[in-house]
Amino acid sequence: MSQTNSAVGIYETHSQAEAAVKELQRSGVDMKKLSIVGKDYHTEEQVVGYYNTGERMKYWGKLGAFWGGLWGMLFGAAFFAIPGVGPVLVAGPLVAWIVGALEGAVVVGGLGAIGAGLYSIGIPKDSVVKYETAIGSDKFLVIAHGTADEVAKAKDIMQTTQSVEVAVHLVSHAQAAAAVAK
Repeated sequence: MSQTNSAVGIYETHSQAEAAVKELQRSGVDMKKLSIVGKDYHTEEQVVGYYNTGERMKYWGKLGAFWGGLWGMLFGAAFFAIPGVGPVLVAGPLVAWIVGALEGAVVVGGLGAIGAGLYSIGIPKDSVVKYETAIGSDKFLVIAHGTADEVAKAKDIMQTTQSVEVAVHLVSHAQAAAAVAK
């Protein structure tokens, strides 16, 4: 997997995460470079379904309106059942990185599926553990990927929203060169 620069915002609620995504979109951030991760809340009695139509996903569930609105803006989506965490929905390029990390057996000790994807793009393990814990605590992650300038812009925008925390993870030139050489 290729490493990339990332800005990661942690949000307490789905409405705060959605507002952040909308603000990023209004500010001209490329929606193809945005990912969101969060738990889905449903019980066994509720019908949950999703499908991919082209590059966009359709979804129904307890938070269907929330996720449905985001699927209309973001590209690529997946549903993961993670032991100890429960059902997790992911939208954006992070989906491909998670699948690639799992297929390539990049799983690092103690990290789950989401963590493997984050780690594979260059996010340090200590930060990955923090993000997995946030997801397990019913928080949402909004992740912007791109050049150092694009990520800095996204961080500045996320800091004006109701984030709990925003961090930037830049891939060093040496790491990027090593990833390209692979």
